[in-house]
Amino acid sequence: MTGISWMRKYAKLPSRNMSIFLGATSLVIGSYVYDRRECRRIREEYVDKVKHISEEIVDHHSYPRKVTVYGAKWPGDEDYDQCIKFFKKYVKPVFVAAAIDYSIHVGKKHGDISNLVAEDIKKRRRQELGIQAADSLGLQMPAAYSPRSKEALRKEELDGGIVIVGRPTWKEFMDGLKRGWSEPPVSVDYDEQLAHQLAEDGAFDEIPADSAPRPYTAIRELLTPSPVDSQMPAVIPQLPPILFVNFTDYIGLKLIPQMMYDFFNRRYLVQMGAESAYRLVMSQTRPFQSPPASVNNATEADGHVSSDLDFGRAAEGYYKKSLNDLEAEIEKARTKYYEELPKKIATAFELASGDREPTKDEISYPSPTEVQLREERMKKEKRWRSTIMGWDIVRPSAEVAWDKRFEGKLTVFVDPEATKAD
Repeated sequence: MTGISWMRKYAKLPSRNMSIFLGATSLVIGSYVYDRRECRRIREEYVDKVKHISEEIVDHHSYPRKVTVYGAKWPGDEDYDQCIKFFKKYVKPVFVAAAIDYSIHVGKKHGDISNLVAEDIKKRRRQELGIQAADSLGLQMPAAYSPRSKEALRKEELDGGIVIVGRPTWKEFMDGLKRGWSEPPVSVDYDEQLAHQLAEDGAFDEIPADSAPRPYTAIRELLTPSPVDSQMPAVIPQLPPILFVNFTDYIGLKLIPQMMYDFFNRRYLVQMGAESAYRLVMSQTRPFQSPPASVNNATEADGHVSSDLDFGRAAEGYYKKSLNDLEAEIEKARTKYYEELPKKIATAFELASGDREPTKDEISYPSPTEVQLREERMKKEKRWRSTIMGWDIVRPSAEVAWDKRFEGKLTVFVDPEATKAD
């Protein structure tokens, strides 16, 4: 029996169910393989565009170009460094190919990036005013490397850049920028201030058992606005160019279809990350589009972005709706804590003074002492207040901070082709 005769006798088409299975499996595998192949091709394309920069012969005593990367916690995601993971996966490869150094600053909770930026600016202002000694990094360098002058360090900073990953980071960065140039340039120990405030509210004072409970103060009433420096500088120095990297963190069951789409279309994320990195490598910039003078951060009726403050605004539509109740949940937990605190304090006082012997449960599981209760209260109040203050910065209804002194001091990286067209 020949091969053709055997096939005519025994070969047959697959069944209906098998055809569906093979078709679906082939579609999924084919989509995945094609997408990952395109990811490699796009990444290699942009690496080839910039790798000649790293191959240029320069003085071995020179310093590489360095940029600063900021990444804030995404609202609703306990994994606080998702934006930095995005940067390392999609933007970093082009930076490495172009021999661009970078330093990463990540915020573990809302408000961390704002505080970091503000404190860095205040430190610089203190050094310029002579309140604080300048950092002497040059003394730590080998003898072959002469200490760099202040002008050289400033030029290196302006030649670098600032990378902002995601809308929350953008809001926190601008808030810290405004606070740094508006608040007094003094070094403040906020933990000490909070400890002093908690020590004076009388929460640990002994009260008679038949007396009325202490009045409860909502946490919103305890938050004080940032102080304004009466002698703040009228003009601020030029800032390094800014690169905004669009990033959206999908969280929740409703966004599972979007997650699945992104899984099979990573090439678009690779393209976006590579293009963003390429803008910074080529160092083409344009002036920052400031908001209208009459309306801060206004958007026209047709949806056109009126200023660069609207970077990444669409990503706020993907925040979890439950975040709208964040302040109420904190207030509820705080109320419950202060309702139970007097009983814990009374137990601690009784055991410390020897008024009674500890019970069997208290021997097996010792009750917290007064010192431990004070420490616990300090940690809780610090976390509650910082969470609300940080959420006030990144919440969708909050506008991006702006100061008229920023006019003409900010620039944005753009595509080289866009600059040539202009």
